[in-house]
Amino acid sequence: MGFDKTGGARRRFGRRKGCRFCADSEIKIDYKDVRTLKYFVSERGKIVPRRISGNCAIHQRKITEAIKRARNIALISFTSKRTIE
Repeated sequence: MGFDKTGGARRRFGRRKGCRFCADSEIKIDYKDVRTLKYFVSERGKIVPRRISGNCAIHQRKITEAIKRARNIALISFTSKRTIE
Protein backbone atom coordinates (compact mmCIF):
# COMPACT_ATOMS: atom_id res chain seq x y z
CA MET A 1 0.00 0.00 0.00
CA GLY A 2 1.40 3.40 -0.94
CA PHE A 3 1.65 6.45 1.28
CA ASP A 4 1.36 10.12 0.37
CA LYS A 5 3.72 12.91 1.54
CA THR A 6 1.82 13.52 4.79
CA GLY A 7 2.28 9.92 5.90
CA GLY A 8 -1.34 8.85 5.39
CA ALA A 9 -2.48 5.98 3.23
CA ARG A 10 -3.16 6.78 -0.41
CA ARG A 11 -6.62 5.97 -1.73
CA ARG A 12 -6.90 3.85 -4.82
CA PHE A 13 -9.97 4.10 -6.95
CA GLY A 14 -10.82 1.06 -9.02
CA ARG A 15 -12.64 0.99 -12.29
CA ARG A 16 -16.30 1.93 -11.94
CA LYS A 17 -18.78 -0.89 -12.41
CA GLY A 18 -21.43 -0.44 -15.05
CA CYS A 19 -25.12 -0.61 -14.26
CA ARG A 20 -26.34 -4.10 -15.11
CA PHE A 21 -29.86 -2.83 -15.79
CA CYS A 22 -28.65 -0.22 -18.30
CA ALA A 23 -26.43 -2.78 -20.03
CA ASP A 24 -29.14 -5.45 -20.39
CA SER A 25 -32.62 -4.06 -21.03
CA GLU A 26 -34.20 -7.52 -20.65
CA ILE A 27 -33.60 -7.53 -16.88
CA LYS A 28 -36.59 -5.98 -15.11
CA ILE A 29 -36.73 -4.70 -11.54
CA ASP A 30 -39.71 -6.30 -9.83
CA TYR A 31 -40.47 -6.60 -6.12
CA LYS A 32 -41.70 -10.17 -6.66
CA ASP A 33 -38.32 -11.28 -8.09
CA VAL A 34 -36.60 -12.04 -4.77
CA ARG A 35 -33.61 -13.76 -6.38
CA THR A 36 -32.56 -10.54 -8.16
CA LEU A 37 -33.20 -8.36 -5.10
CA LYS A 38 -31.13 -10.56 -2.75
CA TYR A 39 -27.99 -9.40 -4.57
CA PHE A 40 -28.67 -5.82 -3.45
CA VAL A 41 -29.28 -6.64 0.23
CA SER A 42 -26.36 -7.22 2.64
CA GLU A 43 -26.11 -10.08 5.14
CA ARG A 44 -27.42 -7.78 7.86
CA GLY A 45 -30.45 -6.81 5.76
CA LYS A 46 -29.25 -3.38 4.65
CA ILE A 47 -29.65 -2.10 1.10
CA VAL A 48 -26.27 -2.08 -0.68
CA PRO A 49 -25.22 1.46 -1.70
CA ARG A 50 -24.80 2.60 -5.27
CA ARG A 51 -21.02 2.90 -5.14
CA ILE A 52 -20.73 -0.77 -4.20
CA SER A 53 -23.50 -2.27 -6.36
CA GLY A 54 -22.55 -0.24 -9.43
CA ASN A 55 -26.10 0.81 -10.26
CA CYS A 56 -26.94 4.14 -11.84
CA ALA A 57 -29.07 6.57 -9.80
CA ILE A 58 -32.32 5.81 -11.60
CA HIS A 59 -32.03 2.04 -11.19
CA GLN A 60 -30.79 2.31 -7.59
CA ARG A 61 -33.98 4.21 -6.69
CA LYS A 62 -36.08 1.52 -8.39
CA ILE A 63 -34.14 -1.24 -6.58
CA THR A 64 -34.64 0.50 -3.24
CA GLU A 65 -38.37 0.88 -3.85
CA ALA A 66 -38.68 -2.79 -4.90
CA ILE A 67 -36.79 -3.99 -1.79
CA LYS A 68 -39.02 -1.92 0.48
CA ARG A 69 -42.15 -3.29 -1.19
CA ALA A 70 -40.86 -6.86 -0.91
CA ARG A 71 -40.13 -6.31 2.79
CA ASN A 72 -43.64 -5.00 3.45
CA ILE A 73 -45.27 -8.13 2.06
CA ALA A 74 -42.68 -10.38 3.80
CA LEU A 75 -40.81 -11.66 0.75
CA ILE A 76 -37.53 -10.32 2.19
CA SER A 77 -36.78 -9.99 5.89
CA PHE A 78 -36.03 -6.57 7.40
CA THR A 79 -33.03 -7.86 9.39
CA SER A 80 -30.70 -10.82 9.50
CA LYS A 81 -31.86 -13.97 11.24
CA ARG A 82 -29.68 -13.96 14.37
CA THR A 83 -30.27 -16.14 17.37
CA ILE A 84 -30.51 -14.46 20.77
CA GLU A 85 -28.03 -15.85 23.25
